[in-house]
Amino acid sequence: MNKFLAEFLGTFGLVLLGTAAIVLHQEYGFVSHLGIALSFELAVTAMILLFANASGAHMNPAVTIAFSAGKLFPARLIAPYILSQTAGAIAASLLLNFLFPTNEMLGTTQPSISIWNCFMLEVLLTFLLMLVVLLLSQNKRYGIREVAGAVGFVVMLAAFFGGPSTGASMNPARSIGPALISGHTENLWIYLIAPTVGALAAVLVWKLIKKV
Repeated sequence: MNKFLAEFLGTFGLVLLGTAAIVLHQEYGFVSHLGIALSFELAVTAMILLFANASGAHMNPAVTIAFSAGKLFPARLIAPYILSQTAGAIAASLLLNFLFPTNEMLGTTQPSISIWNCFMLEVLLTFLLMLVVLLLSQNKRYGIREVAGAVGFVVMLAAFFGGPSTGASMNPARSIGPALISGHTENLWIYLIAPTVGALAAVLVWKLIKKV
């Protein structure tokens, strides 16, 4: 399968399934906060299992940039990967908007705390997620199933504990899609910059751990 198509489809699935849980909760109230967190966990786990062999299943521009900074991914593929991920996220939000045209937010990530507290929390959450990704994916003792399960679990914990404060994006593409299609881009910059900073910080720590 084409790497870029895999990234498109993986990000499409992640954003559609995750944000659909948010929209269903808002529209009908039968999806709890825990249910939303579990939806993101299952979506991430499933997409990694489906597409890891094809593209590495980054599904996240911050992850792609961090892998390249860590010399684990060719720089020439950064732009097409990010374009594929962003297109997948936008396509997912377009479909969700078609299905629920009256929903105002479509799962857009917005801070419920101060802007800079939100920024720092997104940095921290993405740092922890990326560190887990690096420690497991670069260890030959772990296969795709172990990596997918662990990464999904971290996403679930982050969504459960960080979701009410920041939306627990940890992924610029996940935030771009709903923000652009809903028109709520006022805080989008947080979710573009903070996850990237957190992912790059994780690379630095991972390199230090490797030297120990």
